Amino acid sequence: MAIFVYAENTNGKYKKAALEAVSYAKSIADQSGDTVTAITINPTDSSDVLYQYGASKVIKIQDDQLKNFSSKVYADVLNQAASGTIIVLPHSTLASSVAPALAIQKNYSLITNAMASPESLSPFQVKRKVFSGKGFMMAKADANGVVVTVAQNAFGVKANAVAGSEESFTPSVMTNDIQVIAHEEASGKLDLKEAEIVVSAGRGLKGPENWGMIEELAQVLGAATACSKPVSDIGWRSHSEHVGQTGKAIAPNLYIAVGISGAIQHLAGVNASKTIVVINNDAEAPFFKSADYGIVGDAFQIIPELTAKIKALKG
Repeated sequence: MAIFVYAENTNGKYKKAALEAVSYAKSIADQSGDTVTAITINPTDSSDVLYQYGASKVIKIQDDQLKNFSSKVYADVLNQAASGTIIVLPHSTLASSVAPALAIQKNYSLITNAMASPESLSPFQVKRKVFSGKGFMMAKADANGVVVTVAQNAFGVKANAVAGSEESFTPSVMTNDIQVIAHEEASGKLDLKEAEIVVSAGRGLKGPENWGMIEELAQVLGAATACSKPVSDIGWRSHSEHVGQTGKAIAPNLYIAVGISGAIQHLAGVNASKTIVVINNDAEAPFFKSADYGIVGDAFQIIPELTAKIKALKG
């Protein structure tokens, strides 16, 4: 039986989270001797992209009624299209709202924030994040099937090309349950949740006019920019850049925090980062306790020098 995966797209394009979910589904399929079937809604990217990461079949749904997102409607569509007992979704903002509704419709167990390939498939047991990423646990699915979401940047995107085929599917769409969801999107910028490197800053920058050096460092590193909650609350930066317990939870390979004290609410959103670098002029800032590397000093001197050094290294 196939392992099903929801290949989420944004404006028709497959992002890293979708490819990571397909890679994860392929790892399960390799354990069980099965194949991967990806379900995608209104894509513009070719299905060839998904074949490269292990999907041997793509169920393509093209329906103008699904252009406006609804977690309930998307869950119902996936319920109709997916017939397997293991269904994988990325743990993105939208897909993670679909997963619980899909699990209810299927009467399956729900396991979120999976960190690695399952330890066993019968029963399905997998390591997952708990306590805002501060700890881990082994979760076991007790139902006849499982819906599992993959923590972003945890498993990784792994090329595993296979020969693939595509088929069209026309679902019954509950149009009366569709609502238009407005969400803020920073056009042209790297997606914070998918970025490998993030440069973030807080009130230590003293004002929005000083963000140029943060953006320059991010550009040199090929990084996304982020900010603390107080910064977005007072309007220095967009709310789409707010990381923390009440903002976006991220897990980049490198997180650089500039002028951020490191309150527990902020740490909850960034502590899954593989390497944390803290730059602060307060040697007692709590963030240093969680940092892999710390620099005590004036960011207005350090950041321009750091940017210049990286530019020189890049030649």
